[in-house]
Formats: sequence, structure tokens, C-alpha cells
Amino acid sequence: MKIGVMGGTFDPIHLGHLATAESVREIFQLDEILFIPAARPPHKAEKNVTPELHRLMMTFLATKSNEKFQVSPMEILREGLSYTVETVNELHKKFGASTELFFIIGADSLRDLPTWYQSKELVKQCHFIATTRPNVEVDFASLKKFFGKRGAQKIHQVTTPGIEISSTEIRRRVKAGLSIKYLVPEVVEEYITKENLYKTI
Repeated sequence: MKIGVMGGTFDPIHLGHLATAESVREIFQLDEILFIPAARPPHKAEKNVTPELHRLMMTFLATKSNEKFQVSPMEILREGLSYTVETVNELHKKFGASTELFFIIGADSLRDLPTWYQSKELVKQCHFIATTRPNVEVDFASLKKFFGKRGAQKIHQVTTPGIEISSTEIRRRVKAGLSIKYLVPEVVEEYITKENLYKTI
């Protein structure tokens, strides 16, 4: 079994996330994509993040129309900061050691991968798929030097549909009273309005 894993704060989840996930699923012929909203990402520990329940609900609503998309609250239920290596270990326990995991990240995050907690152990346990970002170049020679030839073979870079949407911009637009139609799924837009999210961020 081949499972794609897409983590993130999803604050909020938007059409760029969904288009990227579907494209990667097709390119790598993955059986499903598992979306995992982060509870307290280490790199955002000092920043305000919308409460976990809202982000989880928006992720469920955004993905429910695609049978190949699943959502897990595992990081939200875990206490403390969310480290990817812990998530990968839990997924292998759940799905079995023979299951191949493909962690989907942006090319900008791939550039920082060597600084992640237990990054060398991570690359042993799962593949990394980096989706392209404008004006971001990845130094694969440095990655190969850091992770070794075998580790570098599990790091992939792909071009996905160019939907340049950011959660930060969506939050800014909501606060400014501007439309977010066609940036997020309609059900997510309705949820944001109903719960009065992002008005004071």
C-alpha cells in the first residue's frame, strides 16, 4: 500500500492544498492521501494558530467529496509539539511496516529538511515529495551529501498545478472583508463565515 501524507496547519485548508494532493496522488499512483492537521507545529509554536477543532473540521469538509482523501486527528490528539518522525512512526504502526509513506511538502520546506528533528531517520522511513514553488531552487547535491545516496533516492521533486494560494492571504482577505470565493472550497468558506473566523487575526 502507498499512502501520501500531507501535513500542515491548514489555517485554513485551500484549493491549492487539494489540487497539489490530487496531482501527487496521480503521479505516484498512491492509494490514498492522508491529511494530518498539525496541533502545535514546532516552527509556529510562538505564533497564533486557529484552535485545532476548527482547522480539523475545515479539513474534513474540504476533503469529504474525494474518496481517496482521508483525514487523521493524530497530531491534534498527541500532547506537546508535533514532530514528523513521531507521526511517521505512528503511521507505520497503524498501517504496517510494509506500507510506503510519501510525505508531501513544498520545495521551500525540502530545502530545510536537514534541520528537521531526526531528519536522517525520517528519510529512512518514508519518501519525501517536494512540490515546486516559484523562485525556489533546491540544492540536491547538498541533500545527497547530507542524507547519502540511498537517502537522496527517496527524495523527489515534482511539478504540480500552479495554484498560488496562501492561507496567510486568505486570512488577510477575510479580516479585510474581501471575498475568498474560489480560493477555498465552498463548504470551507461557509464554515469560516458561520464560525466568524479570522476577523480579528
